[in-house]
Amino acid sequence: MYEMTKFFHLAAGLIWLGGMTILLWAVRPVAIAQLEPHQRIPLLNSILSRFLKSVWLCIVVLLITGSLMFAGVDMNIAPTGWHAMLGLGLTMFAIFGHLYFVPFRRLQRSTAMADWPAAGRHLAKIHVLVVTNFVLGWLAVAAIVIWR
Repeated sequence: MYEMTKFFHLAAGLIWLGGMTILLWAVRPVAIAQLEPHQRIPLLNSILSRFLKSVWLCIVVLLITGSLMFAGVDMNIAPTGWHAMLGLGLTMFAIFGHLYFVPFRRLQRSTAMADWPAAGRHLAKIHVLVVTNFVLGWLAVAAIVIWR
């Protein structure tokens, strides 16, 4: 049972980190280089809308599987990396919640009104939050690998 729980935990983390990777290193740079704002912003809004729904599912899976794995271990003797991952993960969840409910919602409204300058500002804020979570995610991976 533990191995299946761990598998789903890893899968959810990989989906989230992989999605951020493709957005940061492929989709966003190409969209900026090749599309005008009136084309780029609706495209990025649609991509984010689909991706962020999958992140919600990943967060649910991460919370459930992480809780199940912690339930089987005395917190006082859990590896340091587990504590670091827990703290970083909860921080990532909070950042994601803010990203979703504030700049992403504003992006959706601005896009619907074709207010490209405002939508661009919201996308810039989302970018900073995604980069932050990307770094925190890899720090969590490093913590679990390094601090056994």
